[in-house]
Amino acid sequence: MHVRRGGDRSGETTLEQAIARFLTYLTAERRASRHTVAAYRRDLEQLARFAREKAAANADHRPAPTRSKAPAAGKAPAAGKVPTAGKVPAAGKVPAAGKAAGEAPTAGEDAAAVEDTAVTGLDVLLLRSWLGSLARTHAPASIARKVGAARALLRYLERRGEVDKNAAAQLALPKVRRPLPTFLDVDAAAEVMEIPGADTAEGLRDRAILETLYGAGLRVSELCGLDLTHVDRQPADRASVRVIGKGDKERIVPLGSHAVAAIERYLERRDELTDPTTGARDPRALFLSRRGARIGVRRVQALVQRYGALGAGRSDLHPHALRHTCATHLLDGGADLRAIQKLLGHASLATTQRYTHVSIDHLLKVYDAAHPMARNAHPMARKRSPA
Repeated sequence: MHVRRGGDRSGETTLEQAIARFLTYLTAERRASRHTVAAYRRDLEQLARFAREKAAANADHRPAPTRSKAPAAGKAPAAGKVPTAGKVPAAGKVPAAGKAAGEAPTAGEDAAAVEDTAVTGLDVLLLRSWLGSLARTHAPASIARKVGAARALLRYLERRGEVDKNAAAQLALPKVRRPLPTFLDVDAAAEVMEIPGADTAEGLRDRAILETLYGAGLRVSELCGLDLTHVDRQPADRASVRVIGKGDKERIVPLGSHAVAAIERYLERRDELTDPTTGARDPRALFLSRRGARIGVRRVQALVQRYGALGAGRSDLHPHALRHTCATHLLDGGADLRAIQKLLGHASLATTQRYTHVSIDHLLKVYDAAHPMARNAHPMARKRSPA
């Protein structure tokens, strides 16, 4: 891989500079979420650290410079000069990193020469060495994500003409087995919805949160970001909510009658959720915390886990499982896959197609349990003589 540039070596783009510009591009132009940008930052900074450590290790293991001949009798080397094989550098001059073995950096080299790794160093050998180090401590899914981050960075640099080719494109991704989404059956979902009490503002809020997560299939971040003006409850049979999803993409999601009723009951007592000291309350947020602030993601995760344990005996229940449950029940009820994709805000239909495997798996279990010719049918059913 080569950088297209003019001028001397000092004009090379460093890996750190490239990462900073790429993250700015993700935020400003691609409008990626802060969580996506943070994930890219972690993975790419890890790559940059590995590249620096690799460069430092290579510098430490280079053979010590030797002299091809001894200096003339009575003549000592000039002060500040370090003799090398066949060549004596000028006084005070530090050999650049990456030169021939006989011109390795000396012990007193400026640390910046090792710290600032150029994008020219991102070749296939370095990237494969990086993956080899990750394989000892990371799961295949994590490695695949980090490879994706490296590919995205080099693809960005390639489009800008800063590298000739994307070296990460030559990396083989590890095989990742994606588990089927966690979901509840219809009865278990109904039991979870019924658990929150109706005698307090917090209980009514929790019921509205559960009904909205399950009824509209929202992500937890989307639910926490809802404002009062995002909900359109009229007419009742066409109620909807305006959702700001990933990448600030907006979509309109219909609300079921149970979700609308739960939200209306909660709004009647929403004013009770205020700061006990100041009496302040967020004027915009739909769902408030006990102290009147916009409710946070962690709080929603905790309450879903609690109600999952109380209602369905599932202490591992999380908000995304209710989103999976919504999609699975829609598909089982005959909804079109494209409609579910639009409802959930999936950028790719392949993501939505995961729920077809869930439905088929559920169907096979029902078949095995109920059909007399199934593999796991009741033993008495197998005694039936063939027609």
